[in-house]
Amino acid sequence: MPPSDPRIDPGFEPAPPAPAAPPPARRAKPEKPRRRRPSLFGGVFRLLFTLVAVGLIGGAVAAFGLYRHFAADLPDYRWLADYQPSQMSRIYAADSRLLAELAAERRVFMPIEAIPKKVQAAFVSAEDQRFWEHHGVDPLGILRAVVTNIEQYGTGRRMGGASAITQQVAKNMLVGADRTMMRKAREAILAIRIEEALPKERILELYLNEIFLGYQAYGVAAAAQAYFNKGLDELTVAEIGFLGALPKAPNNYNPLRYPEAARARRDWVLDRMAEDGAITAEEAATAKREPIVPRLLRRPEVVQVGQHFTEEVRRELINRFGAEQTTTGGLVVRTSIEPPMQAATEQALRSGLMSYDRRRGGWRGPVARVSTGATDWMPQLEAVQRPGGTLPEWRLAVVLEVRDREAKLGWVERADARAPSQPRTASLGMDGVVWSRKALPENRFAPMRRMQDVVAVGDVVTVEVLPGAAGRPDRLALRQIPQIEGAIVALDPSNGRVLAMAGGWSFDKSQFNRATQAQRQPGSSFKPFVYLPALEAGVPPNQRFLDGPIEVMTPQGPWRPSNYTEGSFNGYVSIRTALQKSLNLVTIRVAQEVGMAKVSETAARFGVIDNMPRYLAMALGSGETTVLRMAAGYAGFASGGKRVTPSFIDSVQDRRGKVIWRSDPRACQGCDAAAPGEEPPKLVDARPQIADPIAAYQMTNILTGVVQRGTGMAAGKGLNRPIAGKTGTTNDYFDNWFVGFTPDIVIAVWLGFDEPRTLGKDETGGQNAAPIFREVLEAALRNSPPVPFQAPPGVALVRMQDGGATILEAFKPGTENSARPVGGRIGWQQHRGRCRAEPGRAVLSGGWYSPRHGTRR
Repeated sequence: MPPSDPRIDPGFEPAPPAPAAPPPARRAKPEKPRRRRPSLFGGVFRLLFTLVAVGLIGGAVAAFGLYRHFAADLPDYRWLADYQPSQMSRIYAADSRLLAELAAERRVFMPIEAIPKKVQAAFVSAEDQRFWEHHGVDPLGILRAVVTNIEQYGTGRRMGGASAITQQVAKNMLVGADRTMMRKAREAILAIRIEEALPKERILELYLNEIFLGYQAYGVAAAAQAYFNKGLDELTVAEIGFLGALPKAPNNYNPLRYPEAARARRDWVLDRMAEDGAITAEEAATAKREPIVPRLLRRPEVVQVGQHFTEEVRRELINRFGAEQTTTGGLVVRTSIEPPMQAATEQALRSGLMSYDRRRGGWRGPVARVSTGATDWMPQLEAVQRPGGTLPEWRLAVVLEVRDREAKLGWVERADARAPSQPRTASLGMDGVVWSRKALPENRFAPMRRMQDVVAVGDVVTVEVLPGAAGRPDRLALRQIPQIEGAIVALDPSNGRVLAMAGGWSFDKSQFNRATQAQRQPGSSFKPFVYLPALEAGVPPNQRFLDGPIEVMTPQGPWRPSNYTEGSFNGYVSIRTALQKSLNLVTIRVAQEVGMAKVSETAARFGVIDNMPRYLAMALGSGETTVLRMAAGYAGFASGGKRVTPSFIDSVQDRRGKVIWRSDPRACQGCDAAAPGEEPPKLVDARPQIADPIAAYQMTNILTGVVQRGTGMAAGKGLNRPIAGKTGTTNDYFDNWFVGFTPDIVIAVWLGFDEPRTLGKDETGGQNAAPIFREVLEAALRNSPPVPFQAPPGVALVRMQDGGATILEAFKPGTENSARPVGGRIGWQQHRGRCRAEPGRAVLSGGWYSPRHGTRR
């Protein structure tokens, strides 16, 4: 609709006029922002923040630089993983008594598995309660130490440390104990690295074995011995707590000097253990009531016999494991020696040597001479050095007065090394010097009628104090160290274990072991190894050979051997008789028949002589061997023809108890069974068979005749048990032997001079060595019943006559009636009732199989 027109629309009213527009306003200038007044607090904060940031960055740079400086030349810690501290090795006898200790340092190392948990806990509670949680450095422990040191500042007490156990390991084993900040920083760095490289158990093991705990004890095991003479597993809770108190200051908690301080520290450790749950509160309270009673270490008692044996063991250990491992490896060595038997062996040898020396050596005069007075003889006598080899029970005494039938002697007596010297006097009667005739040339002796013929005033002589009868004074007997020497080996033929060995008069006189190191001629004791090949070839023991003169051509000219009694011949005799009488001429003929190559091979098989020259003289024992080899060779007979290898060491364990070597190679069938079976486990004898079992038994049977009716009768006198053996005497009586055995033991005895010379006419093995053998055998088998030699399967035992005795002779099946005389058909002719060999002709005839020619003639 169009707008209304005012002219037409009467109701229209015009709008009021619009107001006039105002004039344009002037544009205002923008205002400048008002500047705030600076705040003092904000400026300081910004400054501090900047300084702190710069300081932190600078400190970090400096710390990194210091770290690089401290860590640049730190020692290598990785070797701790394989670290094995020096530890003494111990050698034990068969009865577990201590023979010797081999050590560069006296230290006892215990693996962590062998350290009781309570012992571990005592040191952790006392030294580092958070040991199992932290990573080498304990910040809380450091904070506690700082607070404690601030509290104690000015009291005069030593500032306490904050080293964790790992830090102490680093200090003790790597960086030293300097009390400087540099050492502490290096120690902390190493502790963190050690924690990353080693398990906690290994770190604790190192700590408990290396820490010094006073009384020259390093490690907890040594401390338990030093303070209480106990092993770790024997300690009480109170004693464990005391050991845990020692690391802080061992000298300050010495229970003998500072018992109250030691007890207070011990009680504090017990409280910490209870707090950590290692022990109960009741256990702690009970342990606190116990006094600290130290029982200071006494060195373990060492067996006083068997020094030659022990030295042989030491040499074998060095050869097998090296010198360093032997002396610092903590080896536990179990040996085969039996101390009671060893003592009897040494006593028997000394008695035999003294018996010969008194009979043949004569009195060789005093040890020294001094001037005697009423009071000045004691210091002069004490200045005289005891000769090497003087027995512990002997005394050096000076002759104070001499009468026709007795002399007055004085000597110095001490109860122990710390006791003052005490003079003692006693009389030496004629019964104590009856043997002491003066030796003259050609084995003659000057007569001894009065005491002046033996000693004079001022002579220093060796005597033994013999207790007098009830109410009577002590008596003296004159003694002297023999010049003759000897050796004995006793071993078990079932396994070769050496049960006793004497290498000479005494180890103090000479460390040279004549049982294993001296090469001597065995003489007639070698003859069984000549006859054995014949027995193996089927020659019966009653086979007869000619005992008559023989001549053998050699490059040096004719050799005419003889029997012990020159010019004595027995005609045809059996092998048994030849061995029982030790006939040389029969031995030569048997060696010719079997061949020296076979004899040499037999000697090597039995380990008596390796690569023996193939000369007929060797059949009479002119080769060289040792006492140990002879014992092992005869053990081959006792073991039924099996090879016997002597052994001194049963087993060797390392420091952790692991067996690292064992001498017995036998396997045990049934030992690893899950449950016990109906039959016991069996040891399998895998030793090589070196001889026919029947031939070995035949030889054993023949050698019993040597002891019962032959040259070795002194070896079995009064023992009433089966004993086999053979005497040996070399040319010109240089060496005396007896080697014998029972089913349980083999014993070889030798006597002679170190520098070979004659023992004297008619000094034979049967006279000198056999009685010594008897004494050793009697001691070894005392209170044990006689055991017969076991015949092997297949042997034929035939009752026969041997002289006036009835015996059971052993034969191989089919040879009981095959014995025929040997030696009279080829190369022999009768000459005035005696047998004479044609030069260069060997006896080859006989009625039995010859291994050299392969035919039966």
